[in-house]
Amino acid sequence: MAKMNMLQAINNALDLAMAKDDSVVCFGEDVGHFGGVFRATSKLQEKYGKARCFNTPLTEQGIAGFANGMAAQGMKPVAEIQFADYIFPAFDQIVNETAKFRYRSGNEFNVGGLVFRSPYGGGIAGGHYHSQSPEAYFAHTPGLKVVIPRDPYQAKGLLLASIASPDPVIFFEPKKLYRASVGEVPEEYYEIELGKAEVTQQGKDVTVLAWGAQMEIVQKAVEMAEKEGVSCEVIDLRSILPWDADTVAESVKKTGRLVINHEAPLTGGFAGEIAATIQQMCFLYLESPIERVCGMDTPYPLALEKEYVADHLKTYEAIMRSVKF
Repeated sequence: MAKMNMLQAINNALDLAMAKDDSVVCFGEDVGHFGGVFRATSKLQEKYGKARCFNTPLTEQGIAGFANGMAAQGMKPVAEIQFADYIFPAFDQIVNETAKFRYRSGNEFNVGGLVFRSPYGGGIAGGHYHSQSPEAYFAHTPGLKVVIPRDPYQAKGLLLASIASPDPVIFFEPKKLYRASVGEVPEEYYEIELGKAEVTQQGKDVTVLAWGAQMEIVQKAVEMAEKEGVSCEVIDLRSILPWDADTVAESVKKTGRLVINHEAPLTGGFAGEIAATIQQMCFLYLESPIERVCGMDTPYPLALEKEYVADHLKTYEAIMRSVKF
């Protein structure tokens, strides 16, 4: 298998999808000859032409509306929102149009095959306009899928599955990992099932759950806990909407404990939804309160980024609190 970083894996996925299906098109701000601000669409315009990979004006609402129109006519647009922090001008189009297209027509028409790609999260000293994690906003919206990969292999397989999905997908890419995460990735086409969590490590004392770039962080915490004799089961949620409650519940029934880590702020974060559901499904199995390790309820700070992040030390402390309760 080839060695790829996450950007190369995403670029490879887009290349394969465009080669496989002429209806797949890529567009967004600077995605054409420039290849996007992170170069995720590099060389695609040269290979497939300006009709299939092209720049748009600087208007996220326009990008989303244009994507809806193309998808409604049978195309498979992969629209890039340059930073997830700037997806909010497109919020109305995504939540009120993209998500409801099939429902409001009684399944007569839809925008399946539409994917919004967007770099999200912190770790690059981007400050409060280039570091947000907005997945919980969209998880509240029936009709969407929300997917977040943790490494290059996952990024390629999940993105190809998103493009092939009959439902519109928001695909958040942890920009912290774009060049930092390198791994073996098959060069051929493959898909990873959407809506299915992955147990990345078996354990018996506590379940530790995360997604995206936070998986690397919780792994460090788990290694610290294991030196103290604590056996951790680790789960990558991968899909936020729909999310795989059954896999998480099965693990918690075995371990009796759950620690959830995410980068977004605590209040209204998706960890709250997970905690409520697992409490309901696993109440008689729980040995301690469910722990949430999240970002702070403040704008994402520039100077204090390290203090803000739900890091491995905070996660380790939560694991130990849970097992010692």
